[in-house]
Amino acid sequence: MLAHMFKDKDAWGNKQDHRGAFLIDRSPEYFEPILNYLRHGQLIVNDGINLLGVLEEARFFGIDSLIEHLEVAIKNSQPAEDHSPISRKEFVRFLLATPTKSELRCQGLNFSGADLSRLDLRYINFKMANLSRCNLAHANLCCANLERADLSGSVLDCANLQGVKMLCSNAEGASLKGCNFEDPSGLKANLEGANLKGVDMEGSQMTGINLRVATLKNAKLKNCNLRGATLAGTDLENCDLSGCDLQEANLRGSNVKGAIFEEMLTPLHMSQSVR
Repeated sequence: MLAHMFKDKDAWGNKQDHRGAFLIDRSPEYFEPILNYLRHGQLIVNDGINLLGVLEEARFFGIDSLIEHLEVAIKNSQPAEDHSPISRKEFVRFLLATPTKSELRCQGLNFSGADLSRLDLRYINFKMANLSRCNLAHANLCCANLERADLSGSVLDCANLQGVKMLCSNAEGASLKGCNFEDPSGLKANLEGANLKGVDMEGSQMTGINLRVATLKNAKLKNCNLRGATLAGTDLENCDLSGCDLQEANLRGSNVKGAIFEEMLTPLHMSQSVR
């Protein structure tokens, strides 16, 4: 680029000062490392000079070898990403610093293994967050968004899950004993498409819950209240449903192969089209 710029000096017109110096409308601060590189082939950048600015100048002047050096230097200068899980102490500090009327967004954050038990987590957006192996026992997750979140192996015993959104979430092997999904205002919990293989939901209140096309294979739902629940297309293979209230539940197209229905509070009618 520099050679091309000076091939035709007439093209510069009046862009020269009284000493004959040519005006190049670029930053002298960023050009200095480039000039030194052209002199001795070494990339030397003084403290306080932004490497990104030098990189843009190198691209402008078309110095490919310097561009490669700068890209490597910029990559090496960036701090390593911290993927360590968020602790209870850090999260509580975060909760206290957030105004009560503000929407708290925790999408994609890593809480793996954290103790979040008995915390007020209402309305928090945990979409796609990693909550695997978390202790969420007795937590208030009313109307929380857990869509596509990883809850595998977590403990949510006696948690308040009224109106929770858990579409396509992964709660395989989790414990949800004695949970309350039933909202008196009529807002129904939505677990459509969720992976609930092997979960223990014994004694949970799930009136009107949406479990459409969810997977509950080998799950324990003993003594659950599933009155008016949507279980259409749900995989209930080898599921323990003994003592459950399934009155007015929609079981159309569900898979109940090997499921246990002993001592049910409401008889299962063939009109519900189960398979």
